[in-house]
Amino acid sequence: MAIKAVTFDLWDTIVDDDSDEPKRAAKGLRPKREERRHQVWEALNGQAPISKEEVWLAYDVAEAGFNVTWKECATNWTVEQRLRVVLNGLKRDLPDEAFAALVEGHARMEVDIPPDPIPGIREALEDLSKRYKLAIVSDAIVTPGWGLRELLEKHGLKKYFSAFAFSDEVGRSKPHRAMFDHVCKELGIDVTEIVHVGDRDHNDIKGPQALGAKGILFTATRPDDKDETSADAICERHADLPGIVDALAAQGA
Repeated sequence: MAIKAVTFDLWDTIVDDDSDEPKRAAKGLRPKREERRHQVWEALNGQAPISKEEVWLAYDVAEAGFNVTWKECATNWTVEQRLRVVLNGLKRDLPDEAFAALVEGHARMEVDIPPDPIPGIREALEDLSKRYKLAIVSDAIVTPGWGLRELLEKHGLKKYFSAFAFSDEVGRSKPHRAMFDHVCKELGIDVTEIVHVGDRDHNDIKGPQALGAKGILFTATRPDDKDETSADAICERHADLPGIVDALAAQGA
């Protein structure tokens, strides 16, 4: 079927995941991984003494559990769920107001100091939006869907997208078909009429291909999967993306 829409992963496809770390360092802030653990320790220690080692271990175990459910069950825990797992592991709790502040601190970290767009993405979106509907299909690893929309708005990119599927809102994560079905329903098209662009072969290529859609592996920021991918095309820079999509569209015309 003809390609009517292009869907995009967000992390390491539209924005460079770790490009906010130099900004944090320049401000004298901890790296994100350390800051999240510190926030939990600070919140708990303010209620009753607890060692950093205990908190770090509980957080690491919760993160390992998150990765299992994400990679094997196509489900992402929300920020609230992740933090509940940490607290449950420590047999500790927080007052509602303190817990809400902890969730907010995690959720806003990449919004308040946003990672940068990958070079060329704005121009690629501007070009593609003239011929195709555009949508986001992205897992929300820590920053929730509302925060990712705000991040896109800050970079002037949100206006290009007509639909969004974020895993914390859909209730499943890629490669589950619910993520792709969600945006297709909003766009009023069949899933076989999309080409999805992303950096992970399992999630962004195998997922849509299993549904009869096409997949483009984007390798500029994360090239890990380029030698073992079933992608319909590989894109090494966003400047080439419109031409790649048009070539795939011509094949199905």
